[in-house]
Amino acid sequence: MTIDDDAFERYRRSPNSRTTLPRLLLGTLIVVVFWALTTAIVLFGGTYVYFAWQEAAASPYAMQGFLASPVGILSALASFAGIWIGLWIAMRWVHGEPLSALLGVSRRVSWPDFLKGLAAVLITSIVSEILLYALQPGIERGTISLSSWLLFLIPIVALTFLQTSSEEVLFRGYLLRGLASRFRSPVIWALLPGLLFTSLHWSTSSSAAINACVLASIAAFTLLLTLVVYATGNLGAALGAHLGNNLTGFLIISHQESYNSFALFIAKPLEGPGWTSWDAVLIALIGIGCSLLTIVLLLHPRSPLKIGGQRGDA
Repeated sequence: MTIDDDAFERYRRSPNSRTTLPRLLLGTLIVVVFWALTTAIVLFGGTYVYFAWQEAAASPYAMQGFLASPVGILSALASFAGIWIGLWIAMRWVHGEPLSALLGVSRRVSWPDFLKGLAAVLITSIVSEILLYALQPGIERGTISLSSWLLFLIPIVALTFLQTSSEEVLFRGYLLRGLASRFRSPVIWALLPGLLFTSLHWSTSSSAAINACVLASIAAFTLLLTLVVYATGNLGAALGAHLGNNLTGFLIISHQESYNSFALFIAKPLEGPGWTSWDAVLIALIGIGCSLLTIVLLLHPRSPLKIGGQRGDA
C-alpha cells in the first residue's frame, strides 16, 4: 500500500507568500481568541439563561449540569462556530486568501471522499463497539425516547458537523497546510498539529490510565486523519471520518457520562470508576486497531472505499 504524494505536494505549495511563520502564529492566536469568546458566551450565558428558565438556583455545579443537559450539549457544539469565524478573519486579513483555500487545491470539499471516510469509520465503529462490549458487556438503553431522538437527529448531525469540520479545517487545514508550506519535515507539519489536537482531549475527571488509553486512541485517529489528507490533498475524507466518529458517540452508543443525552444506548462511562490498567491497555489497542483498519479501508488499492480516485484537485 503506497501513497502518491503529488496531490499533497500541490496542497503544500498552494499558500501564497503571506503564509509566513509569524503570520501563521498570529492567525492561530486570532482563532483561539474567537474560540474562547464563543465558548465563554456559551458556558456563562447559557448556564445563566438555562437556570433562569428552569427557575432554579445556581449551584457550584451549575455549569456542569447545564453542559450535561440536551440544551447544553447543543450549545457546546455551536460554540465551535468561533473557530470558523477566527479562521475566516485570519485567512482574509492575515493571509489574503479565501477560507476555501484550506479545503484543497480545488478550494472545495471532495464529497466522494467525504462519504467514503464517513462510511469507513461507521464500519470500524461497529467493530470497535463489539470489541468494547466483549470487554465490558454493560450497555443500557439511553433515557431519550425514539421520537425525541428522531426529532433531534438533524440538529445534532448539523452541529456535530460544525464541530468536527471546524477542528479539521484548523488542525488538518490551516496549521498543517501552513506549516507544510514552510517546513519539509512531517515531524513539524504533521506531528505538531497532531500533538496539539490530541492533548485537547485530556479529561480531568478520568484516571491517568484511562486518559493514557484515550490519548493513544486519539493519536491513532489523528494519524488516520493526517494520512488521508496527505493521500488526497483535500479535507474531504478527514471531514467524513471525523463526523462518523463523533456521531457514533453522540447518537448511537455513548461512553461519556457528560455527553449521553442524545445517545440511544449508554455504555460504562470511561470517566467513571472501576476500570483497571489492563482494561485501559485493551481499550487503547481497540482504538488503535480500528484506526489502522480504517486506514486500510480508505487507502488499500483494492478497497471499495479507496479515496482519491477522482482528480478534483488536479
